[in-house]
Amino acid sequence: MHRKTILLVEDNLDDEALTLRALKRHNVANEVVVARDGTQALDYLFRAAEGGDGGTAIPELVLLDIKLPGIDGLEVLRRLRQDPRTRRLPVVMLTSSVEESDRLASYDLGANSYVRKPVDFVEFSEAIKQVDLYWLVLNVAPPR
Repeated sequence: MHRKTILLVEDNLDDEALTLRALKRHNVANEVVVARDGTQALDYLFRAAEGGDGGTAIPELVLLDIKLPGIDGLEVLRRLRQDPRTRRLPVVMLTSSVEESDRLASYDLGANSYVRKPVDFVEFSEAIKQVDLYWLVLNVAPPR
């Protein structure tokens, strides 16, 4: 069985570090690729969907922030859902946004889940553990 890859799309270095720390704390052995904006995320995902360059694997899970520089998370999600190669890719919106409009837009565009980043590290760490457990262990993904 191959190691499952997580794509973390996060522009805030502190939130990136907290997410990586939370994954490590719970012994999540998955490879984590980080994209710091929507353009990097789309480049990575579509390069992987085309077969990559040998080192680019299509992830089993995308953790996607909404508020990103340039192409925001909602536009990334829209483009992923429009392309048949990435349409079924599990995408969890991992965001600090409490805006109802962001939550509605995320689900309207096909997000699989919407998780608010808790302020407390222990709560955040537990949320990351549960997301990983569900999406990479319990969930049965569609065939590729």
